[in-house]
Amino acid sequence: MSTDQRLARGARTRRAITRHAADVASVEGLTGLTLGRLATDLGLSKSGVATLFRTKEQLQLATVETARETFLDAVVRPALEAPEGAARLRALVERWLSYAERPVFPGGCFWAANLPEFDSRPGPVHDALRRHRESWLSLLAEQFRHAAGAGETAEPDPGLAVFQIDAALNAANTALRLGEPDAADKVRRVVDGLLRR
Repeated sequence: MSTDQRLARGARTRRAITRHAADVASVEGLTGLTLGRLATDLGLSKSGVATLFRTKEQLQLATVETARETFLDAVVRPALEAPEGAARLRALVERWLSYAERPVFPGGCFWAANLPEFDSRPGPVHDALRRHRESWLSLLAEQFRHAAGAGETAEPDPGLAVFQIDAALNAANTALRLGEPDAADKVRRVVDGLLRR
């Protein structure tokens, strides 16, 4: 087997492991991940998994990156097709609701499951989770500012609007996990209250 084939196979295995790890972490949290558990779940050798990740922190960071890419593919990239401003903001919210309702991860929103676990723990995992959150909130704020510039907002403060949207989305994630069917409609009503129709 050539070096290129081995590298390609290693990359595929790494992606499969981190995707499964993201699923597990959405239910049990990143601290619940172990190399042995993932090896058993996926029918791999523990030493093979350890060779790919070396430490639990490296596994956690790779899992966060896989969750970020999955989120971008499910929520952000499709919504970027909508025009900037209110239409894109609504598209981002709708894609997020779809991401949580399906759900893309078995535990619902990966970030809602893991941010509380690391919000007070300094270190690389905390920083990676925080960067994703900041990027997401910044994207929402940017679209809200575009909407405000076009006279499409009822709330003049983008920071407050984004805080309310984020709070509604996180509340909806919990409500959806608990089987409350009207959670998505409540989020839509929050967004409607912030935007002019």
